[in-house]
Amino acid sequence: QVQLVESGGGLVQPGGSLRLSCVASGFTFSSHAMNWYRQALGKEREFVAAITSSGDNTIYADSVTGRFTVSRDNAQNTAYLQMNDLKPEDTAMYICGVERIGRGQGTQVTVSS
Repeated sequence: QVQLVESGGGLVQPGGSLRLSCVASGFTFSSHAMNWYRQALGKEREFVAAITSSGDNTIYADSVTGRFTVSRDNAQNTAYLQMNDLKPEDTAMYICGVERIGRGQGTQVTVSS
């Protein structure tokens, strides 16, 4: 059974940092690229970042480039999203996913003073 479980969200002040984790099971984690998405209340889901199966290549949405870093540990079946210099507009549910495999339930990130 495929499972993707996100954690690490919370309430943070503008300029703060959070590190999200996505623990995967039920498939060969090291064979798949991992994606991060976010969905703010009342808005469409949007792409945030992705990392190749080996971790050698990454790609980011323009809105997070330079502030967010995606990484992975294939030995731990875990992907990460390090988020720095957070802004109120980063407030959203953050979801990890694997194309044609599935996605998790998400972890809420709220950036507010």
